[in-house]
Amino acid sequence: MIGFLFLFFPFVLLGFMLLMGRVEEPLSQVAVERDIEQFLDDANPDELEAFVREGTDSALTRFRRRMGFGRLRRNRAT
Repeated sequence: MIGFLFLFFPFVLLGFMLLMGRVEEPLSQVAVERDIEQFLDDANPDELEAFVREGTDSALTRFRRRMGFGRLRRNRAT
């Protein structure tokens, strides 16, 4: 009995991972859409120019970096 459990566990784990991948995919797309919406609302002109010139990934990376540093500064000030 333990041998069957030992043999089938990797397949059950693989099936679970595939199922969770399907569940996670729509959630991550919604998160990216929210990030882009926030980016378009709050981006400075340099970030918008990077968005047009280099694409979404580069511009969002710069935006997240700027927003993250701003949060760190605010947290340290309080």
